[in-house]
Amino acid sequence: MSERKPVVPAEGNHECHQPADQIGQERRGAQGFHAGDGDSPVRGGRCASDGDEQTDLLKQGAHVRRVEEKLRGEDMTKRIVVCGDDFGMNADIDEGMIALAAMGRLSAVSCLAQGPTLAANAPRLAGLDADIGLHINFTEAMDASDAGLPSLSRLILRAYARRLDPAWVDQRLARQFDAFEAAFGRAPDYVDGHQHVHQLPIIRERLVRLLKQRYGASMPWVRQTSPGMLSGIPLKESIKARIIGALGAGEFGRQAGQAGLRTNRRLLGVYGFEGGRRRYADLLQNWLFNARDGDLLMCHPAKDCQEGSAMARQRRAEYDVLASPKLGDWLAANGTRIARLSTMPAGAQARPGVTPRRQAAAS
Repeated sequence: MSERKPVVPAEGNHECHQPADQIGQERRGAQGFHAGDGDSPVRGGRCASDGDEQTDLLKQGAHVRRVEEKLRGEDMTKRIVVCGDDFGMNADIDEGMIALAAMGRLSAVSCLAQGPTLAANAPRLAGLDADIGLHINFTEAMDASDAGLPSLSRLILRAYARRLDPAWVDQRLARQFDAFEAAFGRAPDYVDGHQHVHQLPIIRERLVRLLKQRYGASMPWVRQTSPGMLSGIPLKESIKARIIGALGAGEFGRQAGQAGLRTNRRLLGVYGFEGGRRRYADLLQNWLFNARDGDLLMCHPAKDCQEGSAMARQRRAEYDVLASPKLGDWLAANGTRIARLSTMPAGAQARPGVTPRRQAAAS
C-alpha cells in the first residue's frame, strides 16, 4: 500500500516547507510556545502564516482525507508508541515520565537499570499503563563500576573495528538485565539502547543471543531505528535521523527478524535537543503528520529540572509540550493515537526478516 500524502503536497524537506495539513490550526497551536515563554522563535517567521483561509484548508483537508479512508475501509487512526528515554537517571526525569505516563502521553518508558533513582521510583512506574523497557547503556557512567566507559564515538569505532570484547559486552548486558528484573520483578517489555548502542556490531549479536537464551518464546520487543518519513523536517534533523539509522538499523532489523523479535516500524523524534518549547512543538507536529501505524516517537522529558544545563532545560521544554492540552488536538488532527506496542497486533510492527529498505518498498 502506498504511503498517504498531504492534501496539498509539501514542496520539500526544508524547514519552511511544512506539510499543508500543518498550516493553520496546528501551527497556531505551536505558536502558544513562543518567545514570551522564554524560548526563541523558529527562524524568525519566514514560514507560512496562520490566516483564516489556511485554517479552513486544514479542516477541509482533514475531512477529505478521513472520508477517503472510510470509503477505502481503512482504519483512520494511526497507533504510535511515544517512548520516554532515560528513566532512572535522576528524580526530575523520573517525575516527568511518571506524570506523562499517568496522563496517557507516554506509552513506553525506557529505564537505565543501574540509574541512581531507578530502584526508588520503579514501583510507581510499574503501576502505570505503559510498556517498561531496558535502556541498555555502554557509555554513561552510572556508578563507580562504570569508570572507564568509552565515549559514544570511541564505542562506535571499536564496534565497527570488531574490537569490543564479547565477554565484556556479555557481562554488562547481564548486569543490566539482572538489575532491571530486581527492580520490577519481571522481564522488560522491550529493549533499546542509550544513544542507540543496541544496534552496534557485537553488541547487537550478543543482545539477540542473550534474549533468546534468557526469555525463549517470550522475548521482549526491540527498538528499530530506521528513520520514519521526514516530510517538513529540517535538514539538520533529517541528517541526524539518517545517521542513527545508518549505524546499524538494517543489520539489527535483519537479525531481530531472524530471531523472531518484534520491533516498532520506524523511529521518529530525532533532533538536536535544542530550541525550547516553540521549536519542539513545531517538530512534534511534523512527526505526528509523518507517523505511520506502528512507528515509535522517542522523547526525553523531565519535570522541575533543578540543574541549569541546556539539555536539562530542553528536557523541561519537551515535558511542557507533551503535557499541554494542545497535544490532544494535534493527535486528533493527524488521525493518531498513543498506544503500547505490546498490545498492537503483529501487522502494526515491522515485518520479521524484512530489511528497512525492502519494507519501505513493500509498504
